[in-house]
Amino acid sequence: MSFKSIIQDMRGEFGSISRKGFEVKFVSGMRSRSHRVVQDSSVVAKIDALKQSCWVNLPPELLRDVLIRIDTSEDTWPPRKNVVACAGVCRNWREIMKEIVKSPEVSGKLTFPISLKQPGPRDSLLQCFIKRNRSSQTYYLYLGLNQASTDDGKFLLAARKCRRPTHTDYIISLNSDDVSKGSSTYVGKLRSNFLGTKFTIFDAQPPHAGVKVTKCRSTRLINRQVTPKVPPGNYSIAHISYELNVLGSRGPRRMHCVMDAIPNSAVEPGGVAPTQTEFLLGSVDSFPSLSFFRSKSIRTDSFRSGHSSIRSEGMLVLRNKAPRWHEQLQCWCLNFNGRVTVASVKNFQLVASPDNGVAGPEHENVILQFGKVGKDVFTMDYQYPISAFQAFAICLSSFDTKIACE
Repeated sequence: MSFKSIIQDMRGEFGSISRKGFEVKFVSGMRSRSHRVVQDSSVVAKIDALKQSCWVNLPPELLRDVLIRIDTSEDTWPPRKNVVACAGVCRNWREIMKEIVKSPEVSGKLTFPISLKQPGPRDSLLQCFIKRNRSSQTYYLYLGLNQASTDDGKFLLAARKCRRPTHTDYIISLNSDDVSKGSSTYVGKLRSNFLGTKFTIFDAQPPHAGVKVTKCRSTRLINRQVTPKVPPGNYSIAHISYELNVLGSRGPRRMHCVMDAIPNSAVEPGGVAPTQTEFLLGSVDSFPSLSFFRSKSIRTDSFRSGHSSIRSEGMLVLRNKAPRWHEQLQCWCLNFNGRVTVASVKNFQLVASPDNGVAGPEHENVILQFGKVGKDVFTMDYQYPISAFQAFAICLSSFDTKIACE
């Protein structure tokens, strides 16, 4: 039997257990326990049936070769859902897929949910887009599947705007149908001050070993509930600030971001940024097909070594790239290489800010760019050393009303 026919047969068997988001359709927290039991039982039955098939008993060398070929051939979404399904077959397959599937930094691909917490590719921008729903105050991040259109894409993250008396929160979730702090798919949030000039990005899990949890009122309220699968704390990973426009002069916004969890050396040749390798807090244990990420305990080796001294090294600071004034068009211009088509005060490009004032080639490299392409549609392109989650949170700050900046 040829490898091609083996792969086709395997797709037919495990294709039925791949589910949405990443091809997992999450069970809403409002459903009854009986509904969850029925659904979980049906999924377990499908997985058990696959475990009894001939593919589970393949020799290790042949199995690895087959899985490598699947990972290589299914390099784009939606076919890449088959790679996710392979990781959910059994523990043996899961361990092999952990070794085969590389992080976005190396592969340039988003495969598993944890990929959203890992730095993007080093040599190119990963192209995504954001859709805004004004009526529900929600924002949806998609991976672009077609460079010529933003009509279709692979769903990645969702955020919901929550206004408070003194601040605004943007709750970020892996589930587009349940965007709340109490959701088991909650991954973090963005919080602004009253004026909308200063923002803090919180991660639901520590970005590197040794980081301390930030206590806040919402954390205390969540901890009082009997919900053991909810992340127990907020970890501050970045601060965003917009300059005040006290004179009311017209021009683009000026912003800078201090990335608490990333050293400034990460943008230099050979620099390294922290990389999360799994969800540690059990927030995905309720999803059978995401068993790839299950962890019985918080392990200190789940982060790449060498990042415990990030705070002492100096943090990475990002600043917006200054636009130039175009005399003929009578507007401020930036080169987005065709990715932005509508003029907007929200449009920006972020580059690394040099520590000593002397900018090298690495400080001209665009790390994140965001801009408008249509009504309530915006492109978001990012690369190393920031992750999709961090990039999404930074872009959400541009949507927020800024009373003193415009």
